[in-house]
Amino acid sequence: MPSIPPVSDLTAHLGFWLRMVSNHISHAFASKLARKEVTVAEWCLLRALYGRQPMPPSRLADEMGMTRGAITKLADRLIAKSLITRQASADDGRAQTLALTDRGLDLVPDLAALADRNDAEFFECLTGDERATLERLLKRLAEGGRMTAIPIE
Repeated sequence: MPSIPPVSDLTAHLGFWLRMVSNHISHAFASKLARKEVTVAEWCLLRALYGRQPMPPSRLADEMGMTRGAITKLADRLIAKSLITRQASADDGRAQTLALTDRGLDLVPDLAALADRNDAEFFECLTGDERATLERLLKRLAEGGRMTAIPIE
């Protein structure tokens, strides 16, 4: 029998723990959103439009780190749910803009409250200082890795 070299345990990797925590937090949030018939990706687009003037899908794609095709598919789903509209741009009739409908505008605060509650549930075991430290470290990792795309999955 050949010699098997030792390898590290899965739990010896920080990535393992980040993924475990992230998956649980994300799945819980996705379940909460599903009760409102919205996906995480849809929530991210709705939140990106909230409190802003109508904007071109290309700008949203750039801001969210998504392809234009992905934004179009996402927008189509939200249009079908009557949460956003697609209109000709006021500046250029050939261009299109996306904007929240009144229904979408009313829904965003409810969804934001779900996000806030989800965070509170998962991070209640941390002190305020521990939570601030974790946030600072995660932001530093994201900046160091030049991670700018909004995580939608």
